[in-house]
Amino acid sequence: KILDRRGKLLVYNEAAFDLLVIPQQVKVFDTNEFCQLLAIEKSDFNARLSKARNYSRYRPSVFLEQISKEDYGYIAEKLYHFPGFYFQARTLRHYPQPIAAHVLGDVGEVNQRNIDRDSYYASGDYIGKSGIERFYEKELRGSKGLKIVMVDVYNREKGSFQDGRYDTLPIAGKDLVLGLDADLQAYGEALMNGKTGSIVAIEPSSGEILSLITSPSFDPNLLVGRVRGQNYKALQQDSLKPLINRAISGSYPPGSTFKMINALAALNIGAINEHTEFTCQGKLSGPIKCTHDHKSPLALLEAMENSCNPYFWNTFRNTLYSSKFKDHKDAYDYWFETMHKFGLGVAFDTDIPFELTGNIPSSAYFDKLYRGSWNALTVRSLSIGQGEILVTPLQLANLAVIISNKGFYYKPHLLKSIVGDANLPETYTQKIETGVSSEHFEIVKQSMLDVFEGDHGTARYYKIDSIQAGGKTGTVQNPHCDDHSMFIAFAPYDNPKIALAVVVENAGYGSTWAAPIATLMIERYLKGKSDRPALEKRMMETSPNKKSP
Repeated sequence: KILDRRGKLLVYNEAAFDLLVIPQQVKVFDTNEFCQLLAIEKSDFNARLSKARNYSRYRPSVFLEQISKEDYGYIAEKLYHFPGFYFQARTLRHYPQPIAAHVLGDVGEVNQRNIDRDSYYASGDYIGKSGIERFYEKELRGSKGLKIVMVDVYNREKGSFQDGRYDTLPIAGKDLVLGLDADLQAYGEALMNGKTGSIVAIEPSSGEILSLITSPSFDPNLLVGRVRGQNYKALQQDSLKPLINRAISGSYPPGSTFKMINALAALNIGAINEHTEFTCQGKLSGPIKCTHDHKSPLALLEAMENSCNPYFWNTFRNTLYSSKFKDHKDAYDYWFETMHKFGLGVAFDTDIPFELTGNIPSSAYFDKLYRGSWNALTVRSLSIGQGEILVTPLQLANLAVIISNKGFYYKPHLLKSIVGDANLPETYTQKIETGVSSEHFEIVKQSMLDVFEGDHGTARYYKIDSIQAGGKTGTVQNPHCDDHSMFIAFAPYDNPKIALAVVVENAGYGSTWAAPIATLMIERYLKGKSDRPALEKRMMETSPNKKSP
């Protein structure tokens, strides 16, 4: 079984049956009646029986797989009319809640590649195809038992071989407990109804993923049983692409959420301090324009609150021209390595399969692109989280974790425990430091508090009653359609229990969709309910007005 962090069942086994056939024992009968009983076409019957004969006329093989227990009762009482066919019990995965399809994954019959890769498997076996089912296949499957029997030339059993001397008992698989909160996952999926995007929530003190939501999604029960193939094909052909896990494979420019990392990289080498001021002339500014009205000049905390583009362009420029480095390329390599230490541009390499790394461009990339002739002005768009930078929602949520922890994180992972095993893999419990002094995070955390508490805070209208939180909006440019709405946050402010990222594609400002969804998720997790039913209803029942690309 697979359970959530509170012991709620996410996946369990349900009885099902395979119909087996021994071709040599098949006698003449009414094939039309048999096909009607099984709800298959006569051409399908002929193809299946031919396949079984080609395999062996004397050995049993699966004729029709994964028959439900309801259909089994109806078929079994009439099966005596059709010699050569008999049932064999098996189990199917069942999902009591239609949530977390991409996290849990699915189970399907092995293919020849699976068999060639691992001799444990034989034709007709089942294997985890994706998600948790795939990553923890060996833990969940257990071990096969073995029974050796003697048969005659017609494959009729004649007793146990050497009185069962070589027989072994099967070993049951182990139950898994995930860090996932089923209630929060279901709530987040409801909030994302009618939207394209994702939500990732992480527990800062452990790296356990509390929710990993991608939208649109699908009911995992669709990929169970005989209907798996046709449902998978339908999902593949769906224009909304529900099979894509946007939480780990969606890549976006981080926009204004990236300004905080640029500030931290600069603070760490003394390129700026919290009192450093830069002049902003609004839309008349230099190569990077400002989109907000505010006083000028302004210092770091005010620049954070007002999300001033020119301030962070100057911050980035100071970093690349810092006297601590021999030249701007040497400084850029420091900046590049700092991004990697924050988990950007690299994979976390835990139990989250197929995650993308995003992109942090290297100095070698720019050397090739500009034939070695480039400087801070050439790559200025990086200062405000645009240009070649790409991050995943998982990486954004981990950024919120790092800031909430003032400089460290544990690799995001889905597993909380394996029942019966005392320890988690070391990679899940190893504390990872970013190399930026914790004192520099104080001002960044304060600036995120001001997003909710400040007079000009971009999420001040979504402040949560009785919960102090830190956040940062991002409005990410999209050349072909409306901007993406982005928000990262953590709460409570002094002792964070949840950090998260929300991305709503083609939804405009970060404060319009992503921010309210994030605060509702925080409220639900920390209080168990929302005290803002009107906002909750609006987020669940409305969608951004999208324009076609």
